[in-house]
Amino acid sequence: MTNAIIITGGAQRVGMAVAKDLAARGHSVVISYRRDKASLEELQQLGITCIQADFSSQTGINQFIAAVKLCCNSIRALIHNASDWQPESVNVSPQDTMTQMMQIHAMVPYQLNLALAELLGSNGCGDIIHMTDYVEKTGSKKHIAYAASKAALHNMTKSFAALLAPTVKVNSIAPGLIMFNEDDDEAYRQKAKTKSLMAIEPGANVVIDTVNYILSNTYLTGSCIDLDGGRALASKK
Repeated sequence: MTNAIIITGGAQRVGMAVAKDLAARGHSVVISYRRDKASLEELQQLGITCIQADFSSQTGINQFIAAVKLCCNSIRALIHNASDWQPESVNVSPQDTMTQMMQIHAMVPYQLNLALAELLGSNGCGDIIHMTDYVEKTGSKKHIAYAASKAALHNMTKSFAALLAPTVKVNSIAPGLIMFNEDDDEAYRQKAKTKSLMAIEPGANVVIDTVNYILSNTYLTGSCIDLDGGRALASKK
């Protein structure tokens, strides 16, 4: 497979929407998924390669890197979408919470970027996109480890942009509210929407548009696009 686009966590929600859009545009797309899902059959029918990967262990990371190298001769883009939203809890130790958050949001992108850099730069037009979060700037009282791990990922955007230029551009997207979960009640939905200036649930298309903007822009690297509907400004009203 030549000039593949790799998307971690691409079997559901925003990651799946981005994968389907890129495949429809003619790209060869490879996604990682952790557990079997009904969506995998649809993705495979669209020509998307689906690789099972458990990023909670070093073995899982190594196996995914090996699988990508086996199926891809070159990589057009690496999109780090895999994520976990673990709050601080009395049921999970602080050590385990921080380890889990840093593993998926920092350790995995760090190792994949280094291991796949040569394939990314082989055609002189590679991209890495880190999906961070608006809380990496503000912090979070209920998701301290999560916010810290996303801040680490944001910082790596700067480091890898400097390391891999000019053959690979490295940028990040910091979303706020994008999509609700099906079980979110109406009261929660209304409260969440009022936290941004735009006061809407924008849906996956805003991420799709931003990803395609980054891929097509030849002069953008080391940058973070805040995709939060003006949430930071709304908090100052």
